[in-house]
Amino acid sequence: MSLLVVGSIALDSVDTPFGSTADALGGSAVFFAFAGCLLHPVQVVGIIGDDYPVEQLERLEQRGVDLSGVVRAQGESFRWKGKYSYDLQNRETLETRLGVFADFQPRIPAEFRDAQFVFLGNIDPELQLGVLDQVSDPKLVACDTMNYWIQGKRDVLLELLRRVDVLMVNDAEARQLSGDWNVYRAASWILRHGPRYVVIKQGEYGAVLVGADGIFYVPAYPLEEVFDPTGAGDAFAGGFMGHLARTDDLSHDNLRRAMVFGSAMGSFAVEQFSVRRFDEISSAEIADRIEHFAELVRFDIAPEWEHVDG
Repeated sequence: MSLLVVGSIALDSVDTPFGSTADALGGSAVFFAFAGCLLHPVQVVGIIGDDYPVEQLERLEQRGVDLSGVVRAQGESFRWKGKYSYDLQNRETLETRLGVFADFQPRIPAEFRDAQFVFLGNIDPELQLGVLDQVSDPKLVACDTMNYWIQGKRDVLLELLRRVDVLMVNDAEARQLSGDWNVYRAASWILRHGPRYVVIKQGEYGAVLVGADGIFYVPAYPLEEVFDPTGAGDAFAGGFMGHLARTDDLSHDNLRRAMVFGSAMGSFAVEQFSVRRFDEISSAEIADRIEHFAELVRFDIAPEWEHVDG
């Protein structure tokens, strides 16, 4: 089952209390692809400038990622610079230079248009709709968005929601979109506007999957060392979609498992700056972390509390 991501390919400069990096690989499509390709081959559509270190992207090609949908244009690549607080929960954007990304008009190659699993990274909802007009009949479409689009292009975003299966947002974005402070009521509001599922990302507190068939919560993985939360949400999406594409199973139980794979990939992302951690991860390490997740939430109900009536 083919897995397509359309999103940004950037160069990030990040400053945290635990270190810094400059012009490192970043962007929604990059984090998604590095995480997703550990589970399933990924097709990427994006744009870079003529100053982008293409040789670093070749690390993805060596892992079976198809970059034939990445266009190289004359001009500067998309750059973002940010600084995080000591607890890594708040960040300040110091600089954003869109470069060639400002004129990005996704063109889906013919060989990508039959993708069965599609992830729309955090880009203009008009562009996200344009991507859906170019793909034939995907089994599942998931998308991300942000406060900027919720405020500035709400009507277009609501049109997009009617055409996607899964919306991935953080708790603040869910509240802003719905106008409700309670994230579960916010999720219900979103479900009424189109998607079958909502994934609400809550940072260090984990993530919640909400659908008509129930609610599933997966905690954040307890890490002793966290260096850089940039891209964790896109790595989560890569793990989530990568598992679904690998298994080709959209059952409720498998969507729950996808949440765990997403959380695992998000936890790997924050352990080093940029995508460096993904250069080290083996299948055995992924399996080990999935097992640890299972242990985090496994418990037995005491016999006296089983099937208690009244």
